[in-house]
Amino acid sequence: MRLKVLLPLPLDGPYDYLLPADLVCAPGDFVRVPLGRREVIGVVWPASEPSATAPGMDPARLKPLSARLDAPPLPPVLLTFVDWVASYTLTPPGAVLALVMRARGALEPPRRRTAYLAGAAPPARLTPARRRVLEVLQDGLPRTAAELAHEAGTGAGVIKGLAAAGTLIAVSRPVDLPFPVPEGDFNPPTLSRHQADAAAVLKQALEQARFHVAVLDGVTGAGKTETYFEAIAGALQAGRQSLILLPEIALTLQFLERFTARFGCPPATWHSGMSAGARRRTWRAVAEGRARVVVGARSALFLPFNALGLIIVDEEHDPAFKQEEGVIYHARDMAVVRASLGKFPIILSSATPSLETLVNIRQGRYRRLELPRRHGGAALPKIDAVDMRRDKPEPGCWLSPPLVAALQANFAAGEQALLFLNRRGYAPLTLCRQCGHRMKSPDSSSWLVEHRALNRLVCHHSGFSMAKPKVCPACGAADSLVGCGPGVERVAEEAARLFPDVEIAVMSSDTVHNPAHAQDILERMTKGRIDLLIGTQMIAKGHHFPGLTLVGVVDADLGLGGGDLRAAERTFQLLVQVAGRAGRERRAGRVLLQSYMPDHEVMDALVKGDRQAFIQAETQERAALGLPPFGRLAALILSAKQESAVTATARALARTAPAAPGITVLGPAPAPFALLRGRHRQRFLIKAARDRNLQAYLTAWLNAVKIPSNVRLQVDIDPYSFL
Repeated sequence: MRLKVLLPLPLDGPYDYLLPADLVCAPGDFVRVPLGRREVIGVVWPASEPSATAPGMDPARLKPLSARLDAPPLPPVLLTFVDWVASYTLTPPGAVLALVMRARGALEPPRRRTAYLAGAAPPARLTPARRRVLEVLQDGLPRTAAELAHEAGTGAGVIKGLAAAGTLIAVSRPVDLPFPVPEGDFNPPTLSRHQADAAAVLKQALEQARFHVAVLDGVTGAGKTETYFEAIAGALQAGRQSLILLPEIALTLQFLERFTARFGCPPATWHSGMSAGARRRTWRAVAEGRARVVVGARSALFLPFNALGLIIVDEEHDPAFKQEEGVIYHARDMAVVRASLGKFPIILSSATPSLETLVNIRQGRYRRLELPRRHGGAALPKIDAVDMRRDKPEPGCWLSPPLVAALQANFAAGEQALLFLNRRGYAPLTLCRQCGHRMKSPDSSSWLVEHRALNRLVCHHSGFSMAKPKVCPACGAADSLVGCGPGVERVAEEAARLFPDVEIAVMSSDTVHNPAHAQDILERMTKGRIDLLIGTQMIAKGHHFPGLTLVGVVDADLGLGGGDLRAAERTFQLLVQVAGRAGRERRAGRVLLQSYMPDHEVMDALVKGDRQAFIQAETQERAALGLPPFGRLAALILSAKQESAVTATARALARTAPAAPGITVLGPAPAPFALLRGRHRQRFLIKAARDRNLQAYLTAWLNAVKIPSNVRLQVDIDPYSFL
């Protein structure tokens, strides 16, 4: 019998193999197959899918598969999802399958170890140590010799003696401990009227077991998390698995505690910081249905759930859900597709829903559930703009007089403050004051950022790092290199000089070395041991600090430039999130936005608290220009080590671009980062009307041009980054 096997490699489709007479396989089964001189693991694919095997190949030349693996098969809906993502993103399906098979060792039989239970035969001599061992085993749970010795406070020899005497019975136990099962009724909260109404709608969608997109649209501090926890409780009661997608793993530090307090145990987690063993354990538990709730980053969407019945995308507007390398996809959009294919509900939660989501609500595709007020009676903070043209800081300083005065009053009242600047390091630009030379990364076209604590210059785009030179590499002047502009380290230096008696902490991806370090800072802030927290977007959302009443945004204009079509929307969303950290308890909160453009529509909407006016203006502008969500975009990014190769390939593509109504090709043009990680880059931007089949257009175009092997082509459907 002939069958198709998809391999986790960037191949155009499944390969044909022969099924030996002594094997039985079905779509979704994991199998080991020969590929050239090696063997690889693949997945039996539905026969209806087109094959990548050479047309007309003699069946006699097909190779038989080697073995079927004893692993849970992939469910049919996941096979369909892999093909859908591949087709939409114009990615080889094998590359998408590789996202599913990212847990090394998970396909091997679960490892086991010897454990012990108490038997019926009493020991000939019952010493105190032996009595403690038997008391530990009274709960009926098997334990290894090491676990028994540790819990009973005795040596391994005591365990061996009891086993030799027949008092302990040896049993085989899996190495991986089972995941605890969350309890939906463990600690239910008291919900407000708006929360209860929204939770009732979510539970009804679960009971109906149908595809339904609900947008939980609530102000910061409204209790969105507690509301969608009720939907998770409903999924647990129905015996279904739940997936919670978070934009950044740092958000899970406090999130896991809240989950545990609500359901009695932590959820399973999935993120890039996990060890290989932890990934294997989680992957297998998800596939076998033993992990009932998973909290993870965007890649958790590709886990092999066998009974998935609910997806929650928290902070659905966050750009971190966009995967920019490898298989380029937006996890929020693909999560909606996954729920549609599985015929179950999905919840999109945000205080500042994306324009795409708001348009879907307006067009009736999604249902909005509003939480208009903060939970527990807390009020939204008062937001004011500081006109930096009028209230100028002291020379060489970055904090304006109104912000400094507000900080002084806050500390005098014994309250906490937060300063936000979405710029890492000490200074974003280092130049020579003698000749004006700017320090640039040798493998990219970006400037080097000074990190004074490390005495290094770092490129945040390519990862290049070097010690700060003593002399200018251009003119040789000694001690002439100076940092220009502020980063969080420089703001912290200024704050320490202004407030020497205040406890200050800095939180950015450069200063926080691991999750435990981040957890320590967050706990100290929560308990009031930090007076002033200074940080980047790591502190902008998802955190609750009871004593925090003042937020200062050092450079509110920072995200408004750069030619990004979503610049205003992103800035509005980020500033709403960071402002929402203030005044979440009974004490009133205040926010000061330092801006050189206080009349900008973003600042005006924030100060007036008028989100609708901003959304309406942004919607009209995008619609007039035919930009998403009212039009479609795709990007082609060419890169190579040789600039001439990129230029020649870009010209060849430009010459062959098909003419089609409703589709415009812009470019080629050098990317804003024309050199990145040692590769020269050029971009095309393809703009299309909503009713155009953009994927079919790109497929026809790209099939007409042979891309040289030394040139890399990336296709980005619905681009979010334009660098």
